[in-house]
Amino acid sequence: MPTVSEAEIAGGVRRKVATIRRVAHDAYETFTYWAVLDDAVTRRAYRFEPGQINMLGLFGVGEIPVSVSSDPARPLILGHTIRACGRVTNAFKRLKRGDQITIRGPFGRPWPLAEARGGDLLIVAGGLGMAPLRSAVYTAIRHRGSFRRLIILAGARAPEHVLYPYEMDMWANWLRARGIELMLTVDIADDSWPYDEGVVTTLFPKARIDPRVTTVFACGPEIMMWFAVRDLLALGVPDRRIWLSMERNMQCGVKLCGHCQLGPYFVCADGPVFRWDEIGDLLGVEEL
Repeated sequence: MPTVSEAEIAGGVRRKVATIRRVAHDAYETFTYWAVLDDAVTRRAYRFEPGQINMLGLFGVGEIPVSVSSDPARPLILGHTIRACGRVTNAFKRLKRGDQITIRGPFGRPWPLAEARGGDLLIVAGGLGMAPLRSAVYTAIRHRGSFRRLIILAGARAPEHVLYPYEMDMWANWLRARGIELMLTVDIADDSWPYDEGVVTTLFPKARIDPRVTTVFACGPEIMMWFAVRDLLALGVPDRRIWLSMERNMQCGVKLCGHCQLGPYFVCADGPVFRWDEIGDLLGVEEL
């Protein structure tokens, strides 16, 4: 497990002020906040890797852990996608252009894109899971030649819950022309929905997964990830090539407070990205 140095702890507790440049309504009660760090030197130096998280704060309200959902190659403006469902997230819902937030980070273990090079990369997103995966998608598209196949499977509860709907519609045609496979599904469709119906794992047969060369990045509700992994293992995908992004009550970001502990791991630093063989036995443990 990675250790956290004193320098990382010092950097992790230092808040950086950022200003909201744009707010996008990206799904039901879900918004992406595009912000720029106020200090020019800090802004130019800031870098993150796909899958890492920031702690976002509102003065006098609190902080929440949020995956960076923008393009790592364009770090001057940072996107974070948040669903309004609690005290702090509902306070974020009231933000508008020009408002200020605080940012700590980035924290955590990123998606291991290098491990998928030369083979097939399968990205599986359920619910809000595309937010932590989006930065990996941008990077994989930019390095399309590094992968034999790039397959993106995204599912949601209903059409209004599909994350980044305008981007998904654009990607459906744009990616296909570049040899990238995108499949969308919802649990319950209506007459306006032009794609598949069913949970995201029902797309696995259509994806023609080759377990010998496939690396999987998955994120979504834990129950969805559990069933996805079950089906992937049954197809023969090795547990060491299945990676998940986990969510826990992260607060400090530097392995000090213990709120995000998952067995022997601290999700803020040892994760949020884990291999299935590292955490598979922990997910079924009650209250862990």
